[in-house]
Amino acid sequence: MKYQVIPVTAFAQNCSLFWCERTLKAAVIDPGGDIARIVAAIEAAKVHVEKILLTHGHMDHVGGTAELKSLLGVPVIGPHREDMFWIEALDTQAEMMGFSPVQGFVPDQLLNEGAIISVGDERLEVLHCPGHTPGHVIFFCESARKAFVGDVLFRESIGRTDFPRGNHQQLIHSIRTKLWPLGDDVSFVPGHGPESTFGYERLNNPFVRGSPDR
Repeated sequence: MKYQVIPVTAFAQNCSLFWCERTLKAAVIDPGGDIARIVAAIEAAKVHVEKILLTHGHMDHVGGTAELKSLLGVPVIGPHREDMFWIEALDTQAEMMGFSPVQGFVPDQLLNEGAIISVGDERLEVLHCPGHTPGHVIFFCESARKAFVGDVLFRESIGRTDFPRGNHQQLIHSIRTKLWPLGDDVSFVPGHGPESTFGYERLNNPFVRGSPDR
């Protein structure tokens, strides 16, 4: 497995290009914008993108989805159905976040807990982790011990919960019961900022120190 983080938009959102080294089949995770930059990374890596994956419906993560789908002719997969209200409100989001209006889209497939997404020989397990948004999912690659967690968890911080249908206690519960059990050795790409490991965050993150909830 290989991946490249591509910061996009004024929010420096971590779009990820994820691919199988043997087959060079790939997926783009959270194309929030700056599509020319994402396409340049795809071309430089010489991979074949088969699908677009979305962790949640916020504009800085999905704003470039329709444009990239049109360019590549690939399906959009995710997030969970509970985030459809965000995707259906892209115009409102653009105004709220200072984005230019973008083309709307409808995911080709919504995701539930336990779904498996194949990218060449690699497999990504889907975990539903509500709190930042009600339909937020994360993607976990067991073979690489790597997770793509969107805005659930950051280095020494966590996602905001002051947006509509955010829930702070639910987010803490998601982190402690869904992420920590995956293992301290798992490294993760957050939606913004530097990468980290679950072990480091479990010991040092002031919002979520400690063991899984019982």
